[in-house]
Amino acid sequence: MVKVEINGQVIEAHEGDMLIDVADDAQIAIPRFCYHKKLSIAANCRMCLVEVEGAWKPLPACATPVTDGMKVHTKSAKAIAAQKSVMEFLLINHPLDCPICDQGGECELQDVAMDYGDDVSRYSEAKRVVSDREAGSLIKTDMTRCIHCTRCVRFGQEVAGMMELGATGRSEWMEIGTYIEKSITSEMSGNMIDLCPVGALTSKPFRYTARSWELKAHKAIAAHDSIGSHITVHTKGNDVKRVVPRENEAINEVWISDRDRFSYEGVNCESRLTQPMIKQNGEWKATDWETALEFAVSGLQNVLTNSQDIGVLASANSTLEELHLLQKMARGLGINNIDYRHRQVDFKSDSVGFNAPSLEHSLNEVEKLKTVLLVGSYLRKELPILNHRIRKAVQAGAQALVINPAQYDFNYKVTEVTSDSGMVFTLAGIAKAACEIKGIDQAWLNTVSANEEQKQVAQSLIDTENASIMLGQLAQNHADYTVIQKLTAIISEATGAKLNVLPLSANEVGAHLVGFLPLVGKNSAQMISGGMQAFINMNIEPEADFTNGDAALTAMQNANFVVNLTAFDSENQRSYADVMLPIATFTETAGTFVNANGTKQSFKMTVEPKGDAKAAWKILRVLGNMFDVDGFDYIHSNEVLSEVLDNVASKINFTELACELPQSNNDGDVRMVSPYQIDAIVRRSPSLQATPDANVETMGRG
Repeated sequence: MVKVEINGQVIEAHEGDMLIDVADDAQIAIPRFCYHKKLSIAANCRMCLVEVEGAWKPLPACATPVTDGMKVHTKSAKAIAAQKSVMEFLLINHPLDCPICDQGGECELQDVAMDYGDDVSRYSEAKRVVSDREAGSLIKTDMTRCIHCTRCVRFGQEVAGMMELGATGRSEWMEIGTYIEKSITSEMSGNMIDLCPVGALTSKPFRYTARSWELKAHKAIAAHDSIGSHITVHTKGNDVKRVVPRENEAINEVWISDRDRFSYEGVNCESRLTQPMIKQNGEWKATDWETALEFAVSGLQNVLTNSQDIGVLASANSTLEELHLLQKMARGLGINNIDYRHRQVDFKSDSVGFNAPSLEHSLNEVEKLKTVLLVGSYLRKELPILNHRIRKAVQAGAQALVINPAQYDFNYKVTEVTSDSGMVFTLAGIAKAACEIKGIDQAWLNTVSANEEQKQVAQSLIDTENASIMLGQLAQNHADYTVIQKLTAIISEATGAKLNVLPLSANEVGAHLVGFLPLVGKNSAQMISGGMQAFINMNIEPEADFTNGDAALTAMQNANFVVNLTAFDSENQRSYADVMLPIATFTETAGTFVNANGTKQSFKMTVEPKGDAKAAWKILRVLGNMFDVDGFDYIHSNEVLSEVLDNVASKINFTELACELPQSNNDGDVRMVSPYQIDAIVRRSPSLQATPDANVETMGRG
C-alpha cells in the first residue's frame, strides 16, 4: 500500500493502481472519455490530464500508476488549462446540434463541455463530415459525432471477442467503421451504445422516441435466460421505451445481451392481447373478465371427470409465483400432467427423479476455471453473459474443450473434440479413458474404447484442479440426453470436474423449486402425442416452443377445450384455443426469477399491463377460488413467494441411471434454437428478428 495526496486529500492505495481509479474510489471527479473500468487503457482522449508534482507536463490519470508520496492536483490552473485545451480540440470538428442529437441530455461530451468548454470557438474552418455506416438493425451510427475514444473498438476486441469496428486513417481523418460495410452481429453489441460517450452510436429502436429527462428508471431482472442480469427499464407514461444494464459485479458486471436489451419491443407489439376472448359457435368475441373466467371454469369442469386427460403446460420464463400457483391449482383439481420442458425429447431419467439444472460455480468463479468441457452447447448464443466469463477464463490461460454435433463460431480459442461416431460415443470414450486412468471399474463401458484424443481430454480434466463440465441446449435436446447425463456424470466422478446442467430459461431452477414437473403424470412429449381432452397453457405458444411444433399444434387442435393464459394474440392460437386470457409481461408484473446459481431475485412492476391484461398470478388466484381449491386467499405476490421460499431443488445421481448406449449416432436429429426464437416476447421484437441470429442458418454471421 502507498499513500497518495490528491487535491490535499491523503488516500491509501495499492502501488501500481491507476490514478483515475484511486480518484474514483475517493469520489474525486476527473473528466474522461476513452477510459472505462472494464476496458484496456488507451489514453487517447487526454481529457483526464492532471498535474503531478515533479512532472514537467500534465499526465493522463488513466495511464499514470500511483507511487508513494505522489502529489496530484486535478483542479490546479495547469490541470484546468490542459483539460480546457483538450476540450477545445474535441469540439473543433464536433457538430453543435445537440437539440437534434439522440444522445442529448445524457451525453458525456455535453456534460464535460459545460465545465471545460468555452462559449466562443476560435475555430473558423470547415468542420469534418463523416458518412454514416450501416451497422444492422440494432445500432444507428452518426459518425460525424465520433470523438475517437475507441471504446467501441476495444469492446469488440476485449469483451465481444469480435473485431467488428476498427479505425482507418490518421489524425483528424481517422474514422471508426465496420469492415467492408459489414453489420455488427455480436450477441452483446448493444453495449457499444452504452459505452459511446457521444451520439455516434445510438439505439436504433429507441431513436427519436423519447428524451432521457422524460424517462423514469425502474430496477428489474432480465427475463430471457438463467443468468438473471440486472437491468434498468426506462419508461415514458405507461410505455417501456428502452432497457439498459444495471451494474452488478457478481452477475452481469456492467453488460447485458442484445436479447435482454431489445426484447422490450415485443412488450409493445401490435399483437398484444388486451381483452379476454372466448370462442362461441366457432366465433371469437371479446368479453369481460367475469364472463371469460366463468367460461373457462365451466369448460374445464366438463372434462375434469377424467383429470388425467388434461395437460398443464407453461414457460420457464414465467415467475416463481405464477408457476407455483398453476401447479397448485392443477394438483388441487387432480391434474398431474404438468411440465415446462417442451424442447426436451428424452425423458428416461425421470424414472429415477427430477434433477434441477444449475450452474455449480458462481459467475466470478467461472473466470478462475482452468479447464472447461462444453458438451452440446453454442454458449455464445445460449447464455452470452456466462460465455463472456468463460472467455475471460480462456484469456487468463484456461483450456476450453468443446464436443458438439456441428462446428460453431466461438469468440475464444476452443479445442474441438470430434468423432465420426457423434457426441455420445465421444463422451463414452472420454469416460472410459478417465475410468481406466483412475482405476475405476465401470462395466457399463466394457464395449467402449478410447482414442488418443479422448485420453488426452480425460487426462486434462484429471490434472486440472479447477475443471468444469457444462451441458448446453444441444445436449439437453438430444435424443440420447439420458445417456449423455450418465456419461458426463461418470466423467465428473472420475476426474473431479464439476458437472453443470445449464438452465437456459429465466426460471428453470424456479420451476423445479415449485415442482412444476410431472411427478406422477405425463411429460410434455407424452401430452402432445395424442389423447388429451384439454390443455391449460401459460405463457407459451406450443407450435413455436416445442421441438415438434407440428405435433404440439395438432394436439391442441384435437383437444376438446384449451385455455390459454397469454400476452399475445395469434392466428395459431385462434385455431385451437377456446379461451384466451390476457396476462402481463415481465415488465408489467411483480415476481421472482431464480437464476442458474439458485439466487432468488424479485422485481416490481414497471408499467401497468396493456389494456385489460392482468398479472397471471392474480388470474390463477381467482381461478383457484372459483374451482374451490384450498389455499388461494392471497392478497400480495409476496404471500405466494413465502410458500416456496425455503424449497430445495432436487438432485439425482446420474451414474445410477439405467440406460444403454445407442446403436447409432443421433446427432443429426438435434435442433439448435435461435436465441431470438426462444420465447414469445423476443419473437415479436422486429429489431432482433432482423439480425442474422434470428435464423439458425445464418446465426453468428454478418
